[in-house]
Amino acid sequence: MPFPREQLESASNEKLCKSETIKLRNKHIGQACQLFYRSDPLKIVRGQGQYMFDEQGTCYLDCINNVAHVGHCHPKVVRAGCLQMATISTNNRFLHDELVQCAKTLTSKMPAPLSVCFFVNSGSEANDLALRLARNYTKRQDIITLDHGYHGHLTSVMEISPYKFNQPGGDPKPDYVHVAPCPDIYGGKFKDRDYPNEDMAEIYTQPIREICEQVKAQGKGLAAFIAESLLSCGGQVIPPEGYLKAAFETVRAAGGVCIADEVQVGFGRVGTHYWAFETQDVVPDIVSVAKPMGNGHPVGAVITTPEIAEAFYNTGVAYFNTYGGNPVSCAIANAVMRVIEEEGLQENARSVGEYLLQQCRELKYEFDIIGDVRGLGLFVGLELVKNRETREPDTNAAHWVVNRMKQIHKILVSSDGPNGNVIKLKPPMVFSQKNADEFLLAFRECISFLEKQRNGDQLPAYNAADSSSATTTTESMASKAQIFEHQDRLIKSV
Repeated sequence: MPFPREQLESASNEKLCKSETIKLRNKHIGQACQLFYRSDPLKIVRGQGQYMFDEQGTCYLDCINNVAHVGHCHPKVVRAGCLQMATISTNNRFLHDELVQCAKTLTSKMPAPLSVCFFVNSGSEANDLALRLARNYTKRQDIITLDHGYHGHLTSVMEISPYKFNQPGGDPKPDYVHVAPCPDIYGGKFKDRDYPNEDMAEIYTQPIREICEQVKAQGKGLAAFIAESLLSCGGQVIPPEGYLKAAFETVRAAGGVCIADEVQVGFGRVGTHYWAFETQDVVPDIVSVAKPMGNGHPVGAVITTPEIAEAFYNTGVAYFNTYGGNPVSCAIANAVMRVIEEEGLQENARSVGEYLLQQCRELKYEFDIIGDVRGLGLFVGLELVKNRETREPDTNAAHWVVNRMKQIHKILVSSDGPNGNVIKLKPPMVFSQKNADEFLLAFRECISFLEKQRNGDQLPAYNAADSSSATTTTESMASKAQIFEHQDRLIKSV
């Protein structure tokens, strides 16, 4: 274990051609379940490290998957899951060491007094339970959330996710949910250019104070403030320094508790710290974690204080989750956290992330279309604009770049944010400096070609050839071939 030969044989023995797979998906899978690259979707049959492979054997550099945190199909994670699955998988009403070891490790990474865990299966479940804990503890219902925030797909968390309910056809926001501005100092409601030499954290905290006052004036109280420590779907937003500290102080003064959603950004991704909320020098009352925790396996957790956990217990209603905290999920989560430590992946995120950000900032000086470069560790956003002065979003250009990166360079990136103009990078944590160079070379080619060939809002075909960059592209492909050859040797050595 793992089974590289069987894995390769399974990938080569796909029973359906791509067109048949698409046909069956269209027939039997709900259309609301959308694909990446909808005009030309990828059929991915195998993954290893920071690479994914389609049914033709084409290798893609994965800059999208923050879920495959320690790399696709990491041998130690696969081994842990297979061994435990072959031994026993049952619910957490029976004693099992993997559960308590997982809780011990998780809480050891948290600041005091965060020391009690509840295990779930996903980020949506984690945030749903976080709300339940907060409302039970405060005996209140009202929630403050951030504009463009996303906290999951359950009804309870869709209600606090403007990223979803603001879309056409989204359910209306309940009266007990209050939306504060996303603390985006580049493209948000309050832009740093409009407030020179002012405290942007204070400016973005003031609306939270106003909401607290309004709730109080209505004779109600505040249950909680929930925020992604760094906003991912909102466009890779890094809050201004001191923002969460001021927001937490305001919310606690109003009697509410503070929830940090670490589902997308936890487990060392920011490099300097294990949890993204630590970069703001705060201690939440409740923390939700999931995606990277299982490296692709469905597992999540809520970590809170003994006081909040005891109030939950005192309701007399037992909390039971059939699969939450099962031995297989906990064995996998334990393996993921061991690999992060053993392979120095938090430090890798810091060093590679710093290099990547610095190189992207240099590109900004070369290409006017790059309006902003921001990030921490391996959480990076590049905002594309039509005009540096007005900061008008260039949504079409971002979509064009995403497609060209995939079609020409075999590199997978995505775009997001309220205007869909932010190129997002959140790769597996094994992403190397060579991978960063490969991305930078390809991204430069895309932006250079776009600026030369576009005619106003008219964009060239994203798969068009650029003869002037033929040599560079050839060199890039040679470099990629060496990387892939090295990766295949690693796979065969497992």
